[in-house]
Amino acid sequence: MTPTEKPLAVPFAEAFWFWLKLGFISFGGPAGQIAIMHTELVERRRWISEKRFLHALNYCMVLPGPEAQQLATYIGWLMHRTWGGIVAGALFVLPSLFILVGLSWVYLVYGDVPVVAGIFYGIKPAVTALVLHAAHRIGTRALKNNWLWGIAALAFVAIFAFDVPFPAIVLAAALIGHLGGRHAPQVFVVGGGHGSANKGYGPALIDDDTPTPGHALFSRARFAQVVLVGLALWGGVMAALVAQYGVAGTLTQMAWFFTKAALMTFGGAYAVLPYVYQGAVEQHQWLSGAQMIDGLALGETTPGPLIMVVAFVGFVGGWLKQVFGPEALFLGGAAAATVVTFFTFLPSFLFILAGGPLVESTHGNLKFTAPLTAITAAVVGVILNLALFFAYHVLWPQGFGGHFDGVSALIAVAAAVALFRFKVGVLPLLAGCALVGLAVTLLRPLVV
Repeated sequence: MTPTEKPLAVPFAEAFWFWLKLGFISFGGPAGQIAIMHTELVERRRWISEKRFLHALNYCMVLPGPEAQQLATYIGWLMHRTWGGIVAGALFVLPSLFILVGLSWVYLVYGDVPVVAGIFYGIKPAVTALVLHAAHRIGTRALKNNWLWGIAALAFVAIFAFDVPFPAIVLAAALIGHLGGRHAPQVFVVGGGHGSANKGYGPALIDDDTPTPGHALFSRARFAQVVLVGLALWGGVMAALVAQYGVAGTLTQMAWFFTKAALMTFGGAYAVLPYVYQGAVEQHQWLSGAQMIDGLALGETTPGPLIMVVAFVGFVGGWLKQVFGPEALFLGGAAAATVVTFFTFLPSFLFILAGGPLVESTHGNLKFTAPLTAITAAVVGVILNLALFFAYHVLWPQGFGGHFDGVSALIAVAAAVALFRFKVGVLPLLAGCALVGLAVTLLRPLVV
């Protein structure tokens, strides 16, 4: 195929194997995953033009949930109808789920082995630096004026000093944005698209002027059908959990909690982690704060969306709560991880399959609304609080009354310098810190 030839229609089987491959190579967080899809789908394979790619991405960016997974779902749906979207979105997640179930089992069974403990000893400070870097990265993009800085500061004070629930902060920020957008719109117009769509990579299968395919045209009947099917799936599985385990059962509580969490993920996975911490650690006590940090470390080292850390939360909770009894700990953990993943990602599929035709009805640019701008600003303050929470648990493992871990502090500072100054990637950073932690753990008995 020459650069001037339009690609031939892509068989469903070829698309299936591409989405499966993407599920195993989608490292680097949402930015890295979107970059991989752009390289593969826009530049190399030319399945979709850059303008249509960015149009879909802009829609996914204003939704709660993992935008890279939603983008894969959208493109899969545009190419091969509903099943194309389901396959693309599911294969973006399933490899990560299987890998995390395996790693979570290793963590719980062998976590006290010196080699494993040493690896996590080095990774934990790196995770603290990563969260701080996420706050900086989102902040530089979102906080374009003093008013937005003020919203971020208020959100930080609310969650740090007064332990205000994350959903309440989101709702308050949305209200501020709604009112501010009406009375001071210039404050909440911060721009920030995803680059220009002027580059040409040759004609694409779904090009700028390609008519919207029939299945992607909006109709009220289809919209209602998709919504009803989505609600039926949610209600059916929830009803089965209630019938089997009761309203207070661990799996039922996980299903309800992570349904709410899925609707709170504005601003990426780091934004919802404080909410997950408040519910999973403090309220339900499915795992400890230290285990939450370890789970984030595992999530950073596996492919797929970072929000897949919820699978670790589910596995550990299902294991420790012995949802299937003490003789089936692995099965209970795997079932809980599956339940959590299902309820976390079901809304994302519903948003794309129901909302996609509305987006395809116009190829004009979608802009961030004022409420979303305010929410993103608040998220910066919330993530900064999360970084301080992680730093506290890493640097003072026994609390402020215990000893200060100077080695962890040095690893955290070195990781922050590597991220901010030298732009080191996540995987090399975690690998390096893991080796340092392992060396410190194994050599410490020889030194003392």
